[in-house]
Amino acid sequence: MKMTAALVERTLNQFESQAIPDDHPSVPQLNEMFGEHTYFLNGNGLHIVEPSEPGQEEAQTGQVIKIAAWHDAERTSLAPHEPEPTDVVVALGSGNSDAGA
Repeated sequence: MKMTAALVERTLNQFESQAIPDDHPSVPQLNEMFGEHTYFLNGNGLHIVEPSEPGQEEAQTGQVIKIAAWHDAERTSLAPHEPEPTDVVVALGSGNSDAGA
């Protein structure tokens, strides 16, 4: 899921991480490997947010998915793996009006 600046800010308020800027040199390679997403990096690895299944709640939520883990203790390289859903669900707002293209 590609996010607007407002959605990135909401996510960062609920999930301790850093968003990788769209103009970062690694983004084209990440997009080639994982598709068009907003990427979040923290001490556990590389994550994306996928919209949760629509439920009975009016507010849209997203599940944080881990897609790569740190390969070394110094956290200098990442090793991609099968997507792993985490226990983290972020509130994205109501409706889908803030979702990016």
